[in-house]
Amino acid sequence: MTMEAAHRFPHKHLLSLEDLSRDDIGLVLSVAASLKEISTRSIKKVPTLRGKTVINLFFEPSTRTRLSFEIAAKRMSADTYNIAAATSSARKGESLVDTARNLAAMAPDVIVIRHACSGTPQLLTNHIDASVINAGDGAHEHPSQGLLDLMTVQEHKGRIAGLTVAIIGDIAHSRVAHSNIIGFTKMGARVRVAGPATLIPPGIARLGAQVCSTMHEAVDNADVVMALRIQTERQNESLVPSLREYARFFGISSRTIAAAKPDAIIMHPGPINRGVELDPALADGPRSVILEQVTNGVAVRMALLYLIMGGN
Repeated sequence: MTMEAAHRFPHKHLLSLEDLSRDDIGLVLSVAASLKEISTRSIKKVPTLRGKTVINLFFEPSTRTRLSFEIAAKRMSADTYNIAAATSSARKGESLVDTARNLAAMAPDVIVIRHACSGTPQLLTNHIDASVINAGDGAHEHPSQGLLDLMTVQEHKGRIAGLTVAIIGDIAHSRVAHSNIIGFTKMGARVRVAGPATLIPPGIARLGAQVCSTMHEAVDNADVVMALRIQTERQNESLVPSLREYARFFGISSRTIAAAKPDAIIMHPGPINRGVELDPALADGPRSVILEQVTNGVAVRMALLYLIMGGN
C-alpha cells in the first residue's frame, strides 16, 4: 500500500456517506479489499500506522463496531485507547465538548465516536483538530457499516450497480438503514424498504428508497435482503403491537425469502433477535453473509483509518 490512495481521499473526517462521492466509496472498497489479506496472515500486523493514535469514544453499548475499530487500528500498529461513557468524566457532569477538547489536548490523530444524539460527530469537528469518524450517531447514520455492507455485496455479486436491495424492519430508527440507502443508491443499486407503517419515516423516499407496502413487494426478485432489529431503545413508546405480530408479518423466513432471487444473500447488521426479524435457520444458513459482514468490517475500518491518516 502506498501514499497514493491516501492522497486521493479528500476527507479529513467520515461523518456521513452523503459526504462521499461514488469515487470516494469505490476507493474505500478497493483499499479495504487489499488490506483484508492482512487478517489472514499468521502475524496479523503491519507498521502502516505506527506512531498514530486512535481514541474510541463510545457513549452507547457496542460490541462489533468498537472492537472492529480497535482491531483495525492495532493491525496497522496504531496506538488505540477505548473510553466508554460509564468510565468517562461525563458521569461527573462534564460536557461532551469539554470531554472531546481534553482528549484532543493529548494529540490523538483520530477520535472514533458513537453517541445517541444525531449530529454529535459533526459538532466535535467544530471544536477539535483531530479527525473524527462517526461510529453511529442516533438514528442519523452509521457510515462505516454502510461501507462494509457495500463491500460484502460487491464480493458476492461482483457488482453493486443494477442490483435490487430490500431492507426490512425498523427504518425510522436505524442509522444503518439510512447509510445503506444512501450508499447503495449512490453506487447504482435499487433500494426497497418495508416495515410496519409506524416504523417507516416520512420522507425516506427522498434518500432514494422505494417504500413498499408489503414484505412480498420489497423482497420480490431481490438480490439482497437485509433484516433490521427493532430499536426499542430509541422509542418512547412501543410502535408495534407485539414482537410475535412483527415476526409474523415482517420477520424474514424461508417462506418470505422464497420471493427473492434464488441466489439472493441475507444480511443483518447485528445484533440479531433470532425468531423476530430473522429465522435462525436463515441466519445460520448458506445464504447468510452475516459473519462475512463482521470480517469485512475490520477491513473497511482499516481502510478508513489508513485513508484518513495517510499511512506509510
